[in-house]
Amino acid sequence: MTIKLFELLLRASIYTIGISIASILIGFAIAIVLSGALLSQKRLFKVPAQLFISFFRGVPLLVQLLLIYNLLPAIGINVPSIVAALVGLSLCTAAYQAENLRGGFASVPRGLIESAEMVGLTSGQIFRRIKVPIALRLTFPALVNEAILILKASSLVSVVGIVELTRMAQDLAGSTFLPLEIFASAGLIYFVINWGVAQAGSMIERTLPGVPR
Repeated sequence: MTIKLFELLLRASIYTIGISIASILIGFAIAIVLSGALLSQKRLFKVPAQLFISFFRGVPLLVQLLLIYNLLPAIGINVPSIVAALVGLSLCTAAYQAENLRGGFASVPRGLIESAEMVGLTSGQIFRRIKVPIALRLTFPALVNEAILILKASSLVSVVGIVELTRMAQDLAGSTFLPLEIFASAGLIYFVINWGVAQAGSMIERTLPGVPR
């Protein structure tokens, strides 16, 4: 395989990384809201969150992407393929991240919350300054694992027309008749990206403060 072909794979991997990072960040923001709703005592918030999570965890991501890609134009919303891909990946990862965060929020020491209430912190301040940091610390390994899973799952966005790493590898393998070399190179790139994410996650985890008891 030539250097030129490898460069094409590297360029396509930029789309893989960009889509994955954007989806993870958007999904995390949605997940915080969902996890808060799951822990709510009000069914008005809890039940929709449960239904959302059950759907996006229970339906294959490939089906979700195709549904979103075809549903939006059907209701009069014409968006680029990249938007459909971002929506699909973000909603899917939000469901998984929400379950991780829910466990983290539920594990926040009750005594710490009571102490914060005694010194006059509001519910919003307790959530931002105490619950979120502690939940993030407790669930960080699971969140890093979810990031790696999304990086691999991003290969499915090719079904909505995004030329990311896997799609580029398929196109090159078909045009050059070098499937073994092409897919081996794509696999190597995926490995390096995910290995880097895992190493970065380990480094960040070591800098996070411990959880108060």
